[in-house]
Amino acid sequence: MNYRARYTAIKHRKKEDNKDRANPDIHPMDVQMAVFHCADGFLKQLMVTKLSQCQYSLPLLVPDPFTQQIEFPLWTFRQINKSWKKKNTNNEIISQTQPIYKAETPMVAFFRFGSVSSSKSQLINGLINEKHQTFFHRNCSGSSRTRLLMDGVVEIAWYCPSGDKTDSFDDCVAFCNLHGDAAANEKQFEILTSMSSVNVLFLPDFGQKNQYKGLVRSLFKCPQPLICLLTDSDCDETELGNAKLIIGLLYKNQSDVSNQIWEMIKVSLRKQTMTFQLEDVAEHTGIRVDEEDPECRRGKEAAVQIMELLRGKDPSTVKETNLPCQGKLWHDWCKINKELHHLEGENLEEDKSTKLKNMREIRETQMEQGLIDFMMTFIETMKSQRGNENNYFLKWMMNLLDDFTSEQLFDLHMEYDKKWHEVSAMKKKLDNLDQLQTEQTNLENISNQINRTSFGLEHILREFGQIYESWSSVKNKKGLKFDFCSLPSLAAEMMISGFPMELMDGDAAHVPLTWVTAVLDELVKKLGDRKVFVLSILGIQSSGKSTMLNAMFGLQFAVSAGRCTRGAFMQLVKVSEEMKTELKFDYILVVDTEGLRAPELAGRSTTSRDNEMATFVVGLGNMTLINIFGENPSEMQDILQIVVQAFMRMKKVKLNPSCMFVHQNVSDITAGEKNMEGRRRLQEKLDEMTKIAAKEEVCDAEGFSDVIEFEVQNDVKYFAQLWEGSPPMAPPNPNYCENIQELKKTILTHASKSDGIMLTHLRDRIQDLWEALLNEQFVFSFKNSLEIATYKKLETEYSKWTWSLRSAMLDIENKLHNKIENEAIHDVEETDLQTELNAKSEEVKKTMSDFFKKDGDAALLNQWKGFFEIKIQQLQENIVRETKRKLNGVLQQRHLKKKMDAERTHHENTLFEKSKELALKFKEQANDENVIKTQFDSFWKQQTAVIIRDNPLVKDIDILGDVKKLFSDTYQSLPLDHMKDSSKHKDMISLPSFSKYVHLKKSSGITGALKNMYKGAKEMIGRVLSKEDEIQIRAFIKDIADHTDKMIQSYNIAKMGYNNSCIQQLIDYIKARVMQNEEETNVKYVFKSEFFVDLVLFICHRANKIFTDQYKMFREANDPVLYFERKSEEYYRIFQKYCQGAKSATIFGAFVCNKLKEPIQQNIYKNTARDLADEMRTNCESLNGNRSNLEKHILRTLAEEEDFDAYMNYINNPREHFKNFIRDEVSLYITERFKDSVRPKMENSIKLLEQKITIAAHESIEHVKETNGDADLWLHHLTEELSDVLVFSVRDLTGVNHDDVEVRFLEDVIKEELPTIISDIRSEFSTETFPVKLDYADRPDELLIDHLCDCCWVQCPFCAAICTNTIEDHTGDHSVPFHRNLGLNGWSYRRTTNLSISICTSAVASDRSFYSSNDKVPWKEYRTAGPKYASWSITPDLSELPYWKWFVCEFQEDLEKHYKKTFQRKGKIPDEWRNYSQEEAIESLDK
Repeated sequence: MNYRARYTAIKHRKKEDNKDRANPDIHPMDVQMAVFHCADGFLKQLMVTKLSQCQYSLPLLVPDPFTQQIEFPLWTFRQINKSWKKKNTNNEIISQTQPIYKAETPMVAFFRFGSVSSSKSQLINGLINEKHQTFFHRNCSGSSRTRLLMDGVVEIAWYCPSGDKTDSFDDCVAFCNLHGDAAANEKQFEILTSMSSVNVLFLPDFGQKNQYKGLVRSLFKCPQPLICLLTDSDCDETELGNAKLIIGLLYKNQSDVSNQIWEMIKVSLRKQTMTFQLEDVAEHTGIRVDEEDPECRRGKEAAVQIMELLRGKDPSTVKETNLPCQGKLWHDWCKINKELHHLEGENLEEDKSTKLKNMREIRETQMEQGLIDFMMTFIETMKSQRGNENNYFLKWMMNLLDDFTSEQLFDLHMEYDKKWHEVSAMKKKLDNLDQLQTEQTNLENISNQINRTSFGLEHILREFGQIYESWSSVKNKKGLKFDFCSLPSLAAEMMISGFPMELMDGDAAHVPLTWVTAVLDELVKKLGDRKVFVLSILGIQSSGKSTMLNAMFGLQFAVSAGRCTRGAFMQLVKVSEEMKTELKFDYILVVDTEGLRAPELAGRSTTSRDNEMATFVVGLGNMTLINIFGENPSEMQDILQIVVQAFMRMKKVKLNPSCMFVHQNVSDITAGEKNMEGRRRLQEKLDEMTKIAAKEEVCDAEGFSDVIEFEVQNDVKYFAQLWEGSPPMAPPNPNYCENIQELKKTILTHASKSDGIMLTHLRDRIQDLWEALLNEQFVFSFKNSLEIATYKKLETEYSKWTWSLRSAMLDIENKLHNKIENEAIHDVEETDLQTELNAKSEEVKKTMSDFFKKDGDAALLNQWKGFFEIKIQQLQENIVRETKRKLNGVLQQRHLKKKMDAERTHHENTLFEKSKELALKFKEQANDENVIKTQFDSFWKQQTAVIIRDNPLVKDIDILGDVKKLFSDTYQSLPLDHMKDSSKHKDMISLPSFSKYVHLKKSSGITGALKNMYKGAKEMIGRVLSKEDEIQIRAFIKDIADHTDKMIQSYNIAKMGYNNSCIQQLIDYIKARVMQNEEETNVKYVFKSEFFVDLVLFICHRANKIFTDQYKMFREANDPVLYFERKSEEYYRIFQKYCQGAKSATIFGAFVCNKLKEPIQQNIYKNTARDLADEMRTNCESLNGNRSNLEKHILRTLAEEEDFDAYMNYINNPREHFKNFIRDEVSLYITERFKDSVRPKMENSIKLLEQKITIAAHESIEHVKETNGDADLWLHHLTEELSDVLVFSVRDLTGVNHDDVEVRFLEDVIKEELPTIISDIRSEFSTETFPVKLDYADRPDELLIDHLCDCCWVQCPFCAAICTNTIEDHTGDHSVPFHRNLGLNGWSYRRTTNLSISICTSAVASDRSFYSSNDKVPWKEYRTAGPKYASWSITPDLSELPYWKWFVCEFQEDLEKHYKKTFQRKGKIPDEWRNYSQEEAIESLDK
């Protein structure tokens, strides 16, 4: 754009061997033509277009430097439009704008014969524009004596009048200049002379020696006027007749000569009617036309074929008939969509369903339009062409569409301009308001007609979008004849090729989200998920925004007053490989927008539209350019107020764009003092606007720098005027071009510090911004999808880190547990546990650090880094403390059950010794198995009878019986009648109401009696409790249930047994909590005694299975009858060996192996449980993610099972439901995968243990040999070696005589006996025994529950949806992706029994209200209702939510029966909801 670039001096590189030879400068025009010759058609067109903008002459006929074939580059002129003004026959000034290839103008041809002393080009410049060197000539800066590529080139330039008296010519005139000797370039000479209106010939003179007499004579014979300029003659102007003139130039004043020639040309043109049109040049033979190149020709043919479909049609109607989807149908859809975000009426969901139905019907109507021939042909053409051919096709379509509408648009613009001035004049008078109203309506009609007539590629792309959106909205896509999915791919290809893409439809003021999303998805497929830097722009209309962007990045945004941008467009700019080293992204995405305060939108547009646009593009851009035209204070104030408010909104939703201000059209930009003053005024104005906006947005900000990082010195740029002089003949101001370069450099400096945004994230950002804007309350409605997705990713990683720490601590706990049981250690300190965990802790810290540094969203993740580091540290401290507590419990229990274990060991070892004595008596009958078996059975029966007699039997327990007995003994005054049928206990958490369990507290004081009467009346009609009270009681019950669960686990019944003091402790705790609750000041009620009774029964019913299962394990381990029944077979084998005369070592070794059986079993089951939990975290779909993933599978299972009670349990007691679901999933996994997963793990574990025991036996033998020890030493060493993996110690063999054992045989005995024990253990592997063999806390389901349920369980105060945050005490608001119907949580409409059908996310977008503690609260201000509401972020969301709509319809009767209310009147279920199937409901969970 900087025309001074032509004058850059370019020199040859100096060569080593050419030191003495001169290296002349390269001629500037040789540089231009060299590039022109090497360029493809598109670059040539761009070059010529830029030359035209710089008001330079353009190549018209270009000889090939090698073949001398002449080329006519018609294609390069196709993008050039020229505007001028002239007077018509009525002496009125009229404007004209035409593509230059269509303009019919007179043409003045200049050429010379031979060598002349005067510059032909310089003289032409004087005629066209004295202040600008349109044609390069010998006296121009940078010119050189040598010129290689210009001879034979014909250049053309147009003079365009401005309608002023100073115009050189009254109409547009073309000037052609043949460079070089015309005699040597006969073809060019022939073409020019045949088409010119006036010929101007340069000759030295008419002397006898003139060798060009024949050519001169031919010119004199031509009908066109001829002006001969004799450079070596001083003759005066002479007319030779027939419009032939001669004038000498020698010794003449250049200015005088120029005026004479100008006058001669003007006179000649008046007499000449012949006109010239560029396209006619192509009709000459013997030249090559660039448009005949195959790719260009095929592109043109395809475009012409499509345009044939519009032949003869009215341009103002073709859009309506050929692009039917984007007209009224699309506008109606947009209108309803905006209304959808502002629901009204008593039944919001009915209103919402009606609107959604209407929108679907519009989409169906759009589909029914089918594909019009025009669109079908266009799409098929695009799909069939590739590369340059497609680009040529699109360019031709742009040209031909412009041709099709230009004439009518020109007339309409002229009519609009005239009407605008009339209306403006009438506004000043204000004497006839009715006429003013009529004229304003007429002006609006003209504007609408302009809009209907405008037809370009952007409208075809818009139709693409509407076809795609309507067809993709159809659920059943079978039988579609057209592959609509190809449309986004075609649009993405166009974007990659450099065409702008409409982001916001300016006519409908709407973003077609489905379409834009699809196109960006296709971009990701084609380019990869690249990083882009988004640069957006804002400014008043016609302030030069698009021009500036086009100049800065070489873009194609529509410019000129007749083509103002409507809506917003985006265009990709690829970052060069060199620049990528400085920038962190691959593309710059430039977003151009419609002007704020557009006059044609006045009356139908409001400040709201400008604010909407500003908020959208500011939120979208990594940087926004604020374009201010001039320094008009009122205009500045308008735009600054909008911009400041937009940036303030970004701050409140945690988006951090940057901005720069550009003052265009500033006159004296060289005055530094003035710039400083301007900056100071801008800063003051920004601060002033900030204070105003802060009040509207309720934001604490005193100055603009409180809102956004902004440096007034560096982030404000002043631009010179665009034109150097007055259009239409003025070139661009070089200072403006330099300002552009400076701005671009500053932008890239800012950009180098930015991380940009991924294309997928940009797609989500567009959706977030637009959805929030539709809801008007932007800050309240904005949902940052990128932040949400990034946080979810972080939660998933956090889940892995925490599981890694928990898993490592489980290994440590297991090892130390074994050592405690073996009495190898006697205390546990936190420091010891921390030391053990350090290695894993450091590994997790490194993994965390790498994640926060290297993840693609590292910049966004950084805000949570500190918080998650603290949470990991806290988790580590918690699991260390918890492990210490559990191990200390083991230490205490070891002491408490020491006597019990010692007695059992004593009995076992006594039986062993006595069986040895008995075996000695029957050695001789060892071969008679019947005798041996009979004797052993008799002996065993006698001995165990003695043991059982001396030890009381372990009886069965009856938890609920104990509860009744304790109630009868301790709480005789309680109403215990309803305890008789204890099987019909109430699920207290899922009760629909607790009103029957409470009395309202009595009031005192003067008004107390009246208040108590009112409360009594409420109790009589059953409306004692408010919704908040019901939620408070339910939360109270859940808290008690959670705490009692922990109490029950701490009893460790599997190890310590049971007595009814456990139940007494539970009852006492519940009683204390109930009394404590009633004393709270914010509690308005007291519980009846029935509440206490039912709550205790509920808690004990819940605990019954845990008590029973754990007690079963205790009984199996400690009931003498059961225990010695299990041991009988093992002792019989040893008895047999004694009878058969086995050595003492054999007997002792076999006994040791028998003792190892239970510890081996315990180890195998524990290890397998942990390995299984690890595997399920990876392989089980429902358990391999975070809590949200788990909930999705729970909801799927609930839908498949269709169990209403299970649903209510999930809604009212989600934590318990989650736990039960995990238990069921683990149980199912074990059952289904036992053979291929569980058993192999057990086999692997047992194999490793067998190896470890064998190695320990061998090492113990070696130790005994080294120290000359005995069997006792061997046993001590063996137990030490195994103490960290097995609960096995020397005290387990106390009383067993091993004095005569020969140690050297023990290793072989162990190797021989151990496989039998292992085989016995293997035989017991089954799905039934697996959970039974494990302590409750060691089961895989409990390990996973500890991990997956350690999260936030706060429920939405409206619909009871669970906060999805995976951290219990997380910072920030509670949130959930999808809310549900309030009626599911028992909400009803005030003073009715109609269950609410509203969904939270719809309600907060409405103008309705709800009641909290009798206070009316607008839904949009729900946070003001109290702390539990204020802690939730509920953003408007119009998602379909098929799942919960299906649930309400499927279980309507159950819900009505449960809550004793109905879905009627205000709560009537919309008919649309009943269309959802169970399959659709389940499928929606994956969206």
